[in-house]
Amino acid sequence: MLLTNFATTAPAQGNLFDALGIDWKMLILQIIAFLLLVWLLGKFVYPWLMKSVDERQAGIDAAIKAANEAKATALHTEAQVEKLLAQARLDASDIVATAQLESAAALTASEEKARKRSDQIVADAQVEINKEVIAAKTALHNETIDLIALATEKVIGKTISGKIDNELIKETLKAIK
Repeated sequence: MLLTNFATTAPAQGNLFDALGIDWKMLILQIIAFLLLVWLLGKFVYPWLMKSVDERQAGIDAAIKAANEAKATALHTEAQVEKLLAQARLDASDIVATAQLESAAALTASEEKARKRSDQIVADAQVEINKEVIAAKTALHNETIDLIALATEKVIGKTISGKIDNELIKETLKAIK
């Protein structure tokens, strides 16, 4: 419909620009101005703008690269921390096990030392008892000899020499045993 309307309003001379209301001289001037504007923008503005965009893109790329490196470093550090924690746990369990073994060994050594000490005390007491028994036997033996000598003197009525007396008593004791 618009085309039919345009075709009917077109002048008979065939000048389409006049029919549309376009001044062709102005159109050429506007085309030259547009081309000059595009050339000026392409020569001065777009390179500066593209440089700024490229710098910004480089900054963004560097930030992304730094973020990826930081992430990788964080993951690596986290892995190292986990490894160190696992080693620390292992070391701690080893220390606890060693401490338990050492305490058990110390307890065993203390018990063994106490047992040896008690055995030594018993042995010393046994030796002391044996010495006292021997001393008591000797004292009893000497007292028996004295009593026998005294009883013999009373029975016989006279004292025999100490040497003869002792010999007689020893022989009598041997015969009694």
